[in-house]
Amino acid sequence: MHRLAAVPGSTSPSDGVVFIEQPPAQVVLLSSADTDLAALAALLDRDPHPLGPEIAIRALNLAALQHPAVLDHYLLTSLQQTRVLVVRLLGGRSHWGYGLEQLQQWALQSADRFLLVLAGTTDLEAELLPLGNVDAQLSQGCGRCLLEGGEANLRQVLGSLGALLAGEPPPMPQLQPLADPLPHDWREEPGPRVGVVLYRALLQSGDLALVDALLGALRQQGLAPRALWVSSLRTASVQEGVSDLLRREGVALVLCTTSFASVQLSEAGLGAPLWDGLGVPVLQLLCSSQSREQWEGSSLGLPALDLSLQVALPELDGRITTRVGAFKQVFRADERLATALQRHQPDPERLAWVAALAAHWCQLRHTPARDRRLALVLANYPTRNSRLANGVGLDTPASCAAMLGWLRDAGYDLGEGPLPGDGDGLIRALLLGRSNDPESQHRPPLAHLPLADYQRWYGDLPQAGRSRLEQQWGPPQADPQLEAEGFPIHGLRFGHVVVLIQPERGYGATGAIRPSATTARICPPRTSTWPNTSGCGSGPGCSWCATWASTATWSGCRARAWGSRRAATPSGPWVPCPMSTPSSSMTRGRGPRPSAGPRR
Repeated sequence: MHRLAAVPGSTSPSDGVVFIEQPPAQVVLLSSADTDLAALAALLDRDPHPLGPEIAIRALNLAALQHPAVLDHYLLTSLQQTRVLVVRLLGGRSHWGYGLEQLQQWALQSADRFLLVLAGTTDLEAELLPLGNVDAQLSQGCGRCLLEGGEANLRQVLGSLGALLAGEPPPMPQLQPLADPLPHDWREEPGPRVGVVLYRALLQSGDLALVDALLGALRQQGLAPRALWVSSLRTASVQEGVSDLLRREGVALVLCTTSFASVQLSEAGLGAPLWDGLGVPVLQLLCSSQSREQWEGSSLGLPALDLSLQVALPELDGRITTRVGAFKQVFRADERLATALQRHQPDPERLAWVAALAAHWCQLRHTPARDRRLALVLANYPTRNSRLANGVGLDTPASCAAMLGWLRDAGYDLGEGPLPGDGDGLIRALLLGRSNDPESQHRPPLAHLPLADYQRWYGDLPQAGRSRLEQQWGPPQADPQLEAEGFPIHGLRFGHVVVLIQPERGYGATGAIRPSATTARICPPRTSTWPNTSGCGSGPGCSWCATWASTATWSGCRARAWGSRRAATPSGPWVPCPMSTPSSSMTRGRGPRPSAGPRR
């Protein structure tokens, strides 16, 4: 059975088909951004009738209308008396293709209906503005005012909408520029300076809990944050301002909470001038568009839109994905807009982990190259040797071999022996030892992770997670791959650098997932545990890890079935070791050159 949402906008697509109905209104705003709704509600707090006492305004997040049946129902029940419909879309037309088509049909049903389709970023204006039925310049002006944000710009938009309702020529919205970027809470304090980039819309809507918690977590790690509010990183003038301020402050790292990338997809292969000019690691903090309850109840982790906007696209910049640090929670139901208003609810534990990771990156930046210990992890699934170091569209072995040469040139300790000259040489060297392929089991592994070391890590996992794992795979001491010396580690060592083979994680040699492999087997975490004990070089501790794994951080983790949820991957057992995934920034046979602090 389908059901109506008690408060429109208080559910998400993961809740199933939840029909939405709102009281009729002449003006409706549908937006991908909760901050648009919160800003409009704040204006109504000060001015309850900005369009006159007879004109009602409704608002709704587009996430509530993703299902086609929900949208069809909403059109029939809630928009029949609407005359002005404003849609503000973060992303291209494909992000909500069916919805845009249906709204165009809605607009054609009456000559007295006005549809404005606004772009969340200026580079998408040409694609989205023509989908409406009003003058493109008017739509562009409204869209840029909403992008700029602030009460003055919102009133400009409402003035134009009011004129449309009155049948008068609408005035062109006059953009009221605001400081962009805008520094926030800068203090004179010791410690490495860290840039923090935030959407200015959070400030304008009063959604400050996340930034307060994030800056507090960074300061707890002895860091000196330099937070900047920005409208978007897609604008050249904003990029220039961010670069000038952060360069002047001498930041050792940047932490981004903004979505998208600073470059166009077609230009991503040329690098990201904003970050390349700073030459420091750039981390990406994730903010879930779901509530904590929805996130913990899902086996997928982040929904598709979050993965696209906050993981895939930022990787075009070479940003390093970290963790979810905040969730969207309903903080009140607004009767005037007939919608739920949501804000970011920070997760202190996860923010503390991200702050510790940032501190370790800063420490790595000031560690002499010869003292750094690195691990490069190669994907391997299915587990045949023919699939070792596979990467779609990439020559991963050649990239890895090139990186080893660059590291030696940069002063890293790779021992005195020869390095593989090319990708073929690297693969030949790897196949001389043991791999995941059963036919190689007679060969010696690189090393072993003692069972006692593994169990210390394993014991920090929640009891519920351990019980579920052991129901499928048994306890660690019963793992069939366990040997007298411990769990075997596959790969090569070059001084303080190791090249590791991603462990088998429930896939057979044919690539088919075995029964019960929805939870990866017990052995995979050994590869993530080993470098942080004694794996990288002569001393304990891994300074930095690069992985070509195509799934999340340590994709070999046997807790993979829980995605990135807290129940399976608490902050405690996972050492916040500096880590990146270079595959997204590579071309065939090339990889990122190491610097004072590897970024990609």
